[in-house]
Amino acid sequence: MLKILIILIILYVVFEIIEHAIFPLIWLITKRRKKSLSGASGMVGLVGEVKQWKGTEGKIFVRGELWNAESETPLSPGDKVVIQDIDRLTLKVKPF
Repeated sequence: MLKILIILIILYVVFEIIEHAIFPLIWLITKRRKKSLSGASGMVGLVGEVKQWKGTEGKIFVRGELWNAESETPLSPGDKVVIQDIDRLTLKVKPF
């Protein structure tokens, strides 16, 4: 009877360690690898549509919002662009 009780206590302790230490660690590692959906890093790589453009600056439509943007190449309204970087509230884009 004592042996069964000791085995049950050991199993309970092992289960608690797995439940409260190993599972959260695995969850943390897998969630950490996913791309951010918000903030500047979440915008990089998204495709937007040029709404207004003059020279190297204009406005693009991304995720339901109108953003200021800059590009090294001339663009025209209706063109698709990819966000390369963000500097404050200005998107750096290139043609898609």
